[in-house]
Amino acid sequence: MSPKKTSVNWPLPSAEPEEVGFSSERLAKIRPGLQKFIDKCMVPNLVTLAARHGKVVHYAAQGYMDFESRKPVTKDTVYRLWSNTKPITGTATMICVEDGLLSLDDPVSKYIPAFKDQVVKAEPGQGRGTLMGTATVPVATEITVRDCLRNTTGLATASRAPLSYLTEFRDLLPKSGLLMNPERPSGSIREMVETLARLPLQSQPGTQFDYQVGYPVVGTVLEIVTGKTLEEFYQERIFKPLGMKDTSFYLSRNKLDRFPTLYRPVSDAGKWKLIVAEKPETSEKVTGPRTYFEAGGGAGGVLSTVADYVRFAQMLLNGGELDGVRILGRKTVELMTSSHTGDMVLVPIPGPGFGFGMGVGVFKGDIPMMRSIGTFGWSGLAGTTCFIDPEEDIVGVCFTQVLMHKVMTDNIYQEEFERLVYQALL
Repeated sequence: MSPKKTSVNWPLPSAEPEEVGFSSERLAKIRPGLQKFIDKCMVPNLVTLAARHGKVVHYAAQGYMDFESRKPVTKDTVYRLWSNTKPITGTATMICVEDGLLSLDDPVSKYIPAFKDQVVKAEPGQGRGTLMGTATVPVATEITVRDCLRNTTGLATASRAPLSYLTEFRDLLPKSGLLMNPERPSGSIREMVETLARLPLQSQPGTQFDYQVGYPVVGTVLEIVTGKTLEEFYQERIFKPLGMKDTSFYLSRNKLDRFPTLYRPVSDAGKWKLIVAEKPETSEKVTGPRTYFEAGGGAGGVLSTVADYVRFAQMLLNGGELDGVRILGRKTVELMTSSHTGDMVLVPIPGPGFGFGMGVGVFKGDIPMMRSIGTFGWSGLAGTTCFIDPEEDIVGVCFTQVLMHKVMTDNIYQEEFERLVYQALL
């Protein structure tokens, strides 16, 4: 049964900041501290929320749904999550582990036979034979469900695939998603996944970090083992139990006025400015066939509000439970939110000091930061972010809609939000 929405407890109960160890005066700096990014047209809007001990101490909406109309943004604005979908997929996978439908170390080929007997592109001077001209060696170990979630599949990516693939695999590449924007492949996800399985891997599974490419694979596995689409399964086991009423892969038309314009930065005469990347009324999330459910956030991923997402985050911080509804066991959440990348030399996203768990980045503490060791969470391509700090018992959520905002000099609103939250602790 979904929790009931009331003004008292939605999305979480509220508290005076001092009751939960925050300074009211310092938290009041968040709104003006972030307004400068809107005033400089670095972001159109920001909806932010901070909670401690399960109680909201800051919740604000500022800016516009779009720069042209200057219609004020509201707290119930529905955002494209992109890769903020990954923690949801990690949670869904751990639900399937608890249900006995799969294990993290299952080879993907157990569910998708195309991944059986794969080969790996050989280093120069190695390899006993060729496959359509590419020297290869057998895989040492097969790609596992864990590899998909921690981004260590070794699958070919657009950035790492050699140019020779254009001729060697010209019949496969159009269906692989490697010849176009990987966020919007033309075929079905299942078709793309099975095509990728036929290409030589770029590295042995479990040895190198390659972001995102394993998520369509694990999403396909989830649909196979549950017998449901990701939309159906996520709604049934996560969204509806947590009362996430505005969360879905697609937007109901009656919510169109709550769906903001998506922007992207371009350089104009040496200066950055934002231009429209997608208007709400023409978005595939509104007009599309509602059949593309990409587990890693491709094509926009799941849509959600700050209110819905903080309930999901608080559930994880609580060890898998919220308002009497248990989604996962406590130890399962601990496993999910631990780093599974070990001593891997390079985890480039988010960078030094971090590892990757089952759908979440995990701060390991190798570099100085205000966040505590063990803080986990993730961000999305269009400017959404969430951090969850178990030591301080804090959740922070900050949403906007700008693709690749970090290419703009000094567009550090996410870092500013996190700093302003932490420096308000007493």
